[in-house]
Amino acid sequence: MDKRKVIYYTDELNDEFSVAVITPKRIDGDYVYCHNTIWKKFTRFFWYRIVATPLALGYLKFKFHHKVENREILKKYRNTGYFLYGNHTQDIGDALIPNVLDIPKQTYVIVHPNNVSMPVLGRITPSLGALPLPDDMKAYRNFLRAIETRIGEGAKVVIYPEAHIWPFYTGIRPFPDDSFVYPIKHGVPTFCFTNTYQKRRFSKKPRIVTYIDGPFFPDENIPARDRKKDLRDRVYERMRERAKLSDVEWIKYIKREEKND
Repeated sequence: MDKRKVIYYTDELNDEFSVAVITPKRIDGDYVYCHNTIWKKFTRFFWYRIVATPLALGYLKFKFHHKVENREILKKYRNTGYFLYGNHTQDIGDALIPNVLDIPKQTYVIVHPNNVSMPVLGRITPSLGALPLPDDMKAYRNFLRAIETRIGEGAKVVIYPEAHIWPFYTGIRPFPDDSFVYPIKHGVPTFCFTNTYQKRRFSKKPRIVTYIDGPFFPDENIPARDRKKDLRDRVYERMRERAKLSDVEWIKYIKREEKND
């Protein structure tokens, strides 16, 4: 459990408060996003089904007394690919929570290259579904093909649009609409999940209660150029409403006052 009580910030869009220090490797055109060999398919099954899913369930239940609300809305889309957006407030937890929302659906997560750059774990995270952001145009094309492949397979692709980790933060930070082009391009539903921090009966430590909302679809009655922002705004507002259900502030975030020269 993070022992920090107060964190000062200056920039809601770019400040990062994860305690991990990792030097990211470059994701270039040689990075392979989708493996088709029997061995890689086996490692995916082993790490994702045999190791990660039970670990996620146990860790989240023991560490955070995790609870999911409104899970039933995903059942209709069990065999359909979709995009799932969430708030970014845990390091390990955010890697695990998407996996337990709609078991046994396959999960892939768009991540910072840090997640595939760790000495040991970085070799495993691709088998867990990590899709690192690309660093050049060739890698970007491969990245887009990987997303198309996974959505076509009926998996969900998870995106943390806030991009940076703010541990235990109880609000929703402003985020850009760039990533909302994906569900529009692929013509699939959008869902969101909001992790809230709520009181436990016999402990001062909060529990995580995750609320799922959706589906959201592009508004076909507005110009195409406006649909990405409109979709983002509806998801953002729903997440803000859910975030109000947090009733524990484990870490207090205070904005630094700007100094005038």
